[in-house]
Amino acid sequence: MNRQLAGWNPLDWSLTEGVIPTLVLVLGFAALLALAVSRSPRWWLVRLPLALLLTAVLTTLLQFTVDDWWQPWPDGLPHKVTFWIGLGILGLVLAAFRLRRQSWRRRGTTLLCAALVLLMSASQVNRFYDQYPTLRVLLAPWLEKTGKLSTGRASAVVTTPPGKVLAEVWKKPANLPAKGTVSTSPIPGVKSGFQARDAYVYLPPAYQADPRPLLPVLVLMAGQPGSPADWINSGSLPEQLDAFAAAHQGLAPIVVVADQTGSIWGNSLCMNSKIAQAQTYLAQDVPDWITANLQAATGRTARSIGGLSLGGTCSLQLAVNAPQVYGSFLDISGQEEPTLGSHGETVQAAFGGDEAAFDAVDPLHVMARQRFPDTAAAFVVGASDGEYKPQAEKVYAAAVKAGMKAKFMTVPGGHDWNTFRAGLGDNLTWLAQQTGIIR
Repeated sequence: MNRQLAGWNPLDWSLTEGVIPTLVLVLGFAALLALAVSRSPRWWLVRLPLALLLTAVLTTLLQFTVDDWWQPWPDGLPHKVTFWIGLGILGLVLAAFRLRRQSWRRRGTTLLCAALVLLMSASQVNRFYDQYPTLRVLLAPWLEKTGKLSTGRASAVVTTPPGKVLAEVWKKPANLPAKGTVSTSPIPGVKSGFQARDAYVYLPPAYQADPRPLLPVLVLMAGQPGSPADWINSGSLPEQLDAFAAAHQGLAPIVVVADQTGSIWGNSLCMNSKIAQAQTYLAQDVPDWITANLQAATGRTARSIGGLSLGGTCSLQLAVNAPQVYGSFLDISGQEEPTLGSHGETVQAAFGGDEAAFDAVDPLHVMARQRFPDTAAAFVVGASDGEYKPQAEKVYAAAVKAGMKAKFMTVPGGHDWNTFRAGLGDNLTWLAQQTGIIR
């Protein structure tokens, strides 16, 4: 669908395509030009060069702080993102240089120009990641209130006989709702002790029927930095699942968007290590909670795990380290190995430098010594993703060599939500086939 001006509601107008981001870009550059130009010779000879030098220093310092000191996520700031952040800093520096000698009336204009430059910078960074495609997504935490999960059970269930798929035995009732529901629920780390944020749970329209079909479950994870809400808002998960359900008589997977990081900046590595018992959380606590609270199909063939970026890496890890739990997985733009930024740093932080302990759970090492003929795998990556595409190709080759029923696909985009949304949407049919919804 063209998102540029989707309907007449401004909340649904695109922030990443078409008129609005183009207008913001033009106004931002015009404002930056206004801040940079002056009739004063001293401005051109002293202040403007000094502003440019200070901007370069501050931008370099920011990149060093993020990439080398703070390291809030394994990947460094992309060059395009750094460029646009640098322009935002330049706008602030130029405004600061002007404000010192201006009247109050002129200061208002200068501050407006600085605000437009910052808006342009933020808009271009958002266009790079496509994190907030519309104002509705940006304001979702305030516009949409998600209720707590109700764990009521139907009086009867519809099961799938051997040799059949659910779609062949399910009869859609006349009064079935057109859309599924989204709710939140804590999933306690009973065995792992892991402190997770609330999960989001999508229940398809068919789940609201009585008799209720025993649907398979997809455990989905976001990236880092991130939260489970990202898949609901930026990932358009409810809309994608509702569309699939509408085409399949209300049937779709139950989706539990679990928290594998514990915080927006956290990185549990999805392992059992000195950092956290994250594998136990995802392989035992989450499935146990699903069994106790949801009427769903059970067994490894009815459970998939997937995610984007760090979440994609996690899905691969759980598939090879807990194959008895998850029979299929969806790795969207994942890495070749779990990482905190560098291999040495990761092994040191997680296992005190013990390489053998890391190799025991690292997916590439596990697949090199073990075969997985009963595991189905889908690898998705952005066609223009120069960093993650080679890693995905390497992991896919290892999965094929380990006997997995694996497929590899690229979609238009880079390491951004265009890729992540398509990675899920384009594989819903595949997931439904692996988990017994459709043939």
